[in-house]
Amino acid sequence: MPNSPADLPPLLAFGAHPDDLEFGCGGLLAQESRAGRPVHLVVTSRGEAGTNGTPEIRTREAEAAAAALGATLEFIELDGDAHLEVKAAHAIKLAGIIRRHRPQIVLAPTLVENQHPDHWRLGQLVRDACRLARFGGLAELRELAPHAIGHLFFYAITADAEPTSPPSALIDVSDAAVIRAWSDAMNAHASQQKTRNYTELQLTRARLLGLRAGCEHAIPLWANDPLVIDSLGALGRSARRF
Repeated sequence: MPNSPADLPPLLAFGAHPDDLEFGCGGLLAQESRAGRPVHLVVTSRGEAGTNGTPEIRTREAEAAAAALGATLEFIELDGDAHLEVKAAHAIKLAGIIRRHRPQIVLAPTLVENQHPDHWRLGQLVRDACRLARFGGLAELRELAPHAIGHLFFYAITADAEPTSPPSALIDVSDAAVIRAWSDAMNAHASQQKTRNYTELQLTRARLLGLRAGCEHAIPLWANDPLVIDSLGALGRSARRF
């Protein structure tokens, strides 16, 4: 039986554009939501610099995708699509969101620079924000209680954005209902499918990673910090099958 939302602390996921989270880690988001974990998505632009789709269209697509994932969604304004800069003010604003939602787990784009510049810059800003959220003396956030997250994980929106180091974890998202929800969320971004079939691309990528891990589909995550395991009994299976 799924856990009740009160059993699991929130997951907070950041994306630079309306489709980043769905394409990069949508299966994981759907799986966590179905398990009863509150999942909240924060998107820092409306894709206004994109080749296909207007900001209004892309906003509606993101809302439909979030509904398919069972997540809540908010848009925030930073510098706009393709104009994001790494600024202390932005990190503090994101830290305020972290304090407001008080997540256990935070997801952000990888820091690999050979991708859309908004992606890795947002990853850096979220990493800084997770640290700033803990500082009780930060004047701009005094009205919100400090909060220390449990884990910051980076997701890769494309294969090119994957770090050269192996993933810290491969998340098994093979459940058929999860794959359907993930596919529905990706397909909601119809304007972006004019560029290429992102749904098929991401499912194929997850399928290859799943074959490596001995399951049907998997999503890679990279931990910002070493994971602390209470005992070897808490470990899951390894991706090495031989």
